[in-house]
Amino acid sequence: MKSIASQILKLTAQKGIKQAEVFGQTSKELTIEIARQEVENLKIAEEQGVGLRIIFENRLGYAYTADLKKESLQVLVEKALANSRLVEAETAWNIAQPNDKYPQLDLFDLEIGQHSLEEKISLAQEVEQAALNYDSRIKQVEKAVYQDADYQLFLYNSYGLEKNYHSAFCGLYSSVISRDQADAQTGFGMDFSLKYADLDPYKVGREAGEKAVRMLGARTISSAKLPVVFEPYVMVGLLGVLEAIFSGEAVLKGTSFLAGKVGEKVAGTAVNLIDHGALKGRLGSAPFDGEGMPTQKTSLIHNGELQGFLHNLYTARKSGTISTGNAVRSGYKSTPEVGVTNFYLEPGKVSPEELLREISYGFYVTEVMGLHTANPISGDFSLGAAGLLIENGEITKPVKGMALAGNLQALLKGIDLIANDLTFYLGQGSPTVRVQGLTLSGI
Repeated sequence: MKSIASQILKLTAQKGIKQAEVFGQTSKELTIEIARQEVENLKIAEEQGVGLRIIFENRLGYAYTADLKKESLQVLVEKALANSRLVEAETAWNIAQPNDKYPQLDLFDLEIGQHSLEEKISLAQEVEQAALNYDSRIKQVEKAVYQDADYQLFLYNSYGLEKNYHSAFCGLYSSVISRDQADAQTGFGMDFSLKYADLDPYKVGREAGEKAVRMLGARTISSAKLPVVFEPYVMVGLLGVLEAIFSGEAVLKGTSFLAGKVGEKVAGTAVNLIDHGALKGRLGSAPFDGEGMPTQKTSLIHNGELQGFLHNLYTARKSGTISTGNAVRSGYKSTPEVGVTNFYLEPGKVSPEELLREISYGFYVTEVMGLHTANPISGDFSLGAAGLLIENGEITKPVKGMALAGNLQALLKGIDLIANDLTFYLGQGSPTVRVQGLTLSGI
């Protein structure tokens, strides 16, 4: 890849291009799906390619190719140059300078690749069996999945930057159906890790079974305004909606309701929201971002107060600040956009049980429907919800057919207690979170 990048950068220099960046990727992914202890689907996908980003006469051009032959690299440069002519000139475009502050991270576990296909199939089979063994009311395992990926990323530019890293991850997933007479409910379990030895098929299967069984017999309750507790997975879903408002790009476009509020109280005092691209042991970590800038820990909200936003080189220059190392790419076919890495709420000090104990009557949310309809600009949302009733500090019975309405700005300010059970789902994490005064309506 270094040889290929050198060829491309030489070609760009011959065209008079002084700012050029080559992003290379090689990857291999494995997915195994089990049904009734048999392999139902097995997929191995491999990919490699390079993307070229140039800045020529203050215009940005981008092109990519999976064909790495010499003549194709010449075409790649011509395409990037042609594409730059279609873009308006903008002095904020830039590429990364070499840096000596890259974090040291352990991202590659040899063990993932050393285990045989049969052993990985066995893990998925164990997940399925653990789910079925959890309760006699588990009638079907829709999916029991093992997945892993091994990839290398390379970044070279005309300023002399030469960086690369090798990473791998693996994981298990299960989706099950429980039935009791005419009632049927679903549940899931999942666990992804950088370490093969950390995978626990028994835990993943039982988690799916437990989530499906606990909702059997669910009924609607009367409408009320009451304390609402979000299970970690549900709160992670809400963070997925909120992440857009912390983008420097959204601020520049006027689509973030937090624009102009740095230093102001925008959430409950218990809220500390972090993006950490160098967090050890997490899937969203990397030594450098999609432009070659070092990753870092960025505090977005501290004790409820807005600290700032996430930036790549472009949005940072436009905003008069510096990059936070948050240029992200989905692969060599995409340009670096502003995005999150490991995006999470810091845990509090109380256990989930202690958090519930103070609630005389409330709602513990285990599922929301329609998150895609939440408006990240105004913050308004109206979601279908299911969960568990909280009575006298304890979870009692399952509830379904509810609507949860409100505003994300009010929701953040209403967070008054956060538990100590920080749980990550891929690159996003949250503990159990309590919010005061949300409106819950029976459908």
